Amino acid sequence: MTIATGSDLTARADRVRAAAFRMRHHVLDMGEVQGQGYVGQALGVADVLAALYVDQLRFRADDPHWPERDRFLLSTGHYAIALYAALAEAGTIPVDELETYGADGSRLPMSGMASYTPGMEISGGSLGHGLTVAVGMALGTRLRGEQPRIVNFLSDGELDEGSTWEAAMGAAHHRLGRLLAVVDMNALQADGPTKGVLGIEPAEEKWAAAGWFTQRVDGNDVPALLRAFDAAARRSASVGEPAVILCDTRIGRGVPLLEAREKAHFMRIEEHEWQLCREQLTDNHPGEQAR
Repeated sequence: MTIATGSDLTARADRVRAAAFRMRHHVLDMGEVQGQGYVGQALGVADVLAALYVDQLRFRADDPHWPERDRFLLSTGHYAIALYAALAEAGTIPVDELETYGADGSRLPMSGMASYTPGMEISGGSLGHGLTVAVGMALGTRLRGEQPRIVNFLSDGELDEGSTWEAAMGAAHHRLGRLLAVVDMNALQADGPTKGVLGIEPAEEKWAAAGWFTQRVDGNDVPALLRAFDAAARRSASVGEPAVILCDTRIGRGVPLLEAREKAHFMRIEEHEWQLCREQLTDNHPGEQAR
């Protein structure tokens, strides 16, 4: 990968921001189908997933099983709405199919299912499994002489799980330099704020102590995200150690009505509020509609 700076980085960031804007609209459209769901998390991580799918991952939209593809593993199955928006933006699933989100017989269930959805590598569910699968996948592809990047997306709630840390130590031990963990540090879990459920800080020091190249960034700052992804790729090539990017995101990002909502883990949004959310999103991203 060529590491870009200056105007090239600016152009890359512009493309990612435009994609994230469209993805957020996709999220609102899907959320309105059910009237509720994990809309806040999806809005919060749109910049992260846009950076991955627009700028970082190697894949073929029309061939989700292309052997040379990079693998994106969604450990947090309830974030499926966010991944569907990214897959629609990437062209892997049709945009009009998003209207079937959560419906009987749909390829887009509310929790991610690899057997249903093109581009969904694993079925997410009980938290703490994704990184263990990613480690096994990284080992397996290395044994076959393949060189894909294995990207595991997980939540800060999964840092409560012992299996996550067992996998982290295993990845460092086996020098899995093609493995990248991306953690959504939105500070909220189903039972309340993360720091109140089970404190995970200082997260950077814990990952570094486990043997990972560790970065922490504002997950809604696109240039910062791109620089972090580039640094992880560069480190992988030169040192061969697994990398983690801790992304501090804001639930409901881009829609002030939802950013201010207290009960934000699983949101119920009233029928009259959806259009207001779209208007606020557009007002907060001037110029993106024209891209």
